[in-house]
Parts: sequence; structure tokens; C-alpha cells
Amino acid sequence: MDPTTDNAGITGDAGKARASLEALRAEIAKAVVGQDPAVTGLVVALLCRGHVLLEGVPGVAKTLLVRALASALELQTKRVQFTPDLMPSDVTGSLVYDARTAEFSFQPGPVFTNLLLADEINRTPPKTQSSLLEAMEERQVTVDGTPRPLPDPFLVAATQNPVEYEGTYPLPEAQLDRFLLKLTIPLPSRQDEIDVLTRHAEGFNPRDLHAAGVRPVAGPADLEAARAAVAKTAISPEITAYVVDICRATRESPSLTLGVSPRGATALLATSRAWAWLTGRDYVIPDDVKALALPTLRHRVQLRPEAEMEGVTADSVINAILAHVPVPR
Repeated sequence: MDPTTDNAGITGDAGKARASLEALRAEIAKAVVGQDPAVTGLVVALLCRGHVLLEGVPGVAKTLLVRALASALELQTKRVQFTPDLMPSDVTGSLVYDARTAEFSFQPGPVFTNLLLADEINRTPPKTQSSLLEAMEERQVTVDGTPRPLPDPFLVAATQNPVEYEGTYPLPEAQLDRFLLKLTIPLPSRQDEIDVLTRHAEGFNPRDLHAAGVRPVAGPADLEAARAAVAKTAISPEITAYVVDICRATRESPSLTLGVSPRGATALLATSRAWAWLTGRDYVIPDDVKALALPTLRHRVQLRPEAEMEGVTADSVINAILAHVPVPR
């Protein structure tokens, strides 16, 4: 069947994939209340083959969100609780001696999945944190000199707690830069919290998503079709220059010691493209760039200590830059 094109210039196959991904919000809402921006961010990351850092206080459904997403997308998910005594082999896997064959065989670790939930990643030492670097960047794990490819799609959703920094190991800038997005998970509004408690009073069990009615509404084939459509989303030279101007402005900001690298600029272009396609267009506009600037750039900049003491945040600096950089017409 020849694909048809709708008014937004999206082919029929891609349009079907987009409708399936849009249905994710309604499906995940059966388990998670009021976290639409985080759901959208995770979908954008999947479309861009990127990874996500989720930051929020305990108890705001970060784990449940990833599990619900995996169920709605019919993807495999595994969870690793990062602790100070966690070893790299506990994540990647290791060689195990088989006494029957007198040979070593590879035992895959939890990283061999589609959605890896790295819970409280900043509670494990840098040696174990770095075990994820190859997996995140190269989509493979090398053990004993043998590279082993990871499944596709593959996404690391790492969580960290913005409080209780005692006994934590802050992620180095090089690893932070490997995350496509940093999403903040806020406390729910009063009405959302009432809805959460009402669901629990009615018997909702967060450990049984099937009973909650969460069903697969999309799958790997939809993601592939969506990624192909995103790759065809048009970007004008003016939009490219706009992204570059925003990133260069972070390097000149007096409030920052570290601005956005060219990798960050590439990431902003990619996420803007994915967001444009999700909203029904086959071309990127400045509003797409503005919509994704905060989650794409906030973890790629470093505040000066004096600015931090004055209450300046990465978000406020980026918002000020967005307000001052000329917008292409």
C-alpha cells in the first residue's frame, strides 16, 4: 500500500506511528498521574536514541513512570539499585566458569534490556558509574575484549535525588553530557495528589500494571517508523544558526563557568526535530527549540559558585539567554 500524506506532510506509516506514540500518554496516565512532560521527554529520547536523567524527590513515581512506559511500548525493562558497593560487573555482566564444560561463559548483566532504570545513580562510586559510559555511547558492552551489542531500542533512565547529598558521588561532566535530557519530576499538584490517593483507596497496586489496565499501544516497529520520519523533518539554515547562537551564548554568560559544547548543540537540534514531528509538523520552528532548550541544556552548563550563592539556577540562565538571543523570522 502506498503511504498517503496528511495536511502536516507526514506519511501514512509515520502518521500511524505518531498516533500510537500519542496514545502513550493516555495509557501511562492509567498508572501515573500528571507527569505528561516527563512522558513526552522519554518519548523524545527514544526517538533520538538518547538517554534521560530523572531528578525528583523520593515518592514522585519515577520508577513507576519507566515501568509504565515499558509496558505501553511492549519493551523489556530492568532496574538496578545503585549502591556504594555495586560493582561494574553487576551492571554489565561477567564471565562465569562452567565446571561441566571447563570453560568460561558470559552471563549478561541487567544492562542487556530495552529500558534500563538506573535508580539513584549518584549513590555508586565513579568506577561503577563509568561502566555505563560504553553502553550509553556505543550501544555495546565489552567484556574480556569481546564487544557485545545491546538490544535496540536501548535507553538508560537514571534517577537521582536532589536532596540527601551525603554519601553520594556527583556525576562527572563527561557522563552528564551523555544524557540527552535532564527531566525534573515535580511534586504533584493538590488535585493530582488527591487523584493518586483516590486510586490507591480503590485498590490500585503500582506493582501490577496489568491490573491497572496498562496495555501495549505501540512497539519497536512504531519507534523505527517514527525515527525514520523524524530524520526527514526539515531544518532551515536559520534554525540551525539559532541553535548555535543559543549554545554560544551559554559559553559567554558571566554566570557560568562551563557552557554548552557542540555535542549539546547537536542534541538540541535533534530533540527540537523530534518535538516538531510529535506536534504534527515536518519542519522545525523556533518554538520547538525553545520548548526543548531547558531539558536538553540544563545539565550541560556549570554555574559559578558566586552565582549559585545568589540563587541563580541553570534554568534561569538558559531562560534569560532564550529571551535575549534574536529569534529567526
